[in-house]
Amino acid sequence: MNNDFFALISRMRYIQRWSLMRNSIQENVQEHSHMVAVIAHALGVISRDVFGKDCDPDACAAVALFHDASEILTGDLPTPIKYHDSEITGAYRKVEALACEKLLNMLPEELRHAYEPILTGETENRCHAVVKAADKLSAYIKCIEERKAGNNEFLSAEKQTLSAIRDYALPEADYFLEHFIPAFEKTLDELGSME
Repeated sequence: MNNDFFALISRMRYIQRWSLMRNSIQENVQEHSHMVAVIAHALGVISRDVFGKDCDPDACAAVALFHDASEILTGDLPTPIKYHDSEITGAYRKVEALACEKLLNMLPEELRHAYEPILTGETENRCHAVVKAADKLSAYIKCIEERKAGNNEFLSAEKQTLSAIRDYALPEADYFLEHFIPAFEKTLDELGSME
């Protein structure tokens, strides 16, 4: 029996994101997945509690935690390559699906049913729309943090990512942009302390 699933999941921290960009602050897939899960949970709560939609924030957070799990086996393919054309995008999606199948097979049979919908994308569509937006919001926050660190390398990515978020026309994402993104522009002193 192969029970390597969680040992491989722990290796997310070794896969660096934004590999073609000069980074002031390195970010790995594990850190990114955590932030996407935090944001996806928030978007799920906003969806349910502000907009009255049928949405499970906990399910959204779980999907977000594993949304890049296939990259443990595939690595993080840079966006300009991954989305260069539909043929490359389709081929990469097949590789991701194979990687997810391999990961699933590293779980005991009795646990696979719980992880299969999360890893294969068979959870409800609402979660996927929320996680997709959370993924972009996390990228947007990364761009803000890089700009604040004096790194102009991310200025174009920041504009493109904000535009992509707005193009989703997802009220939950717009709510997050309006209410929570401005705080990412603040310094630690401006954010406050325990006093």
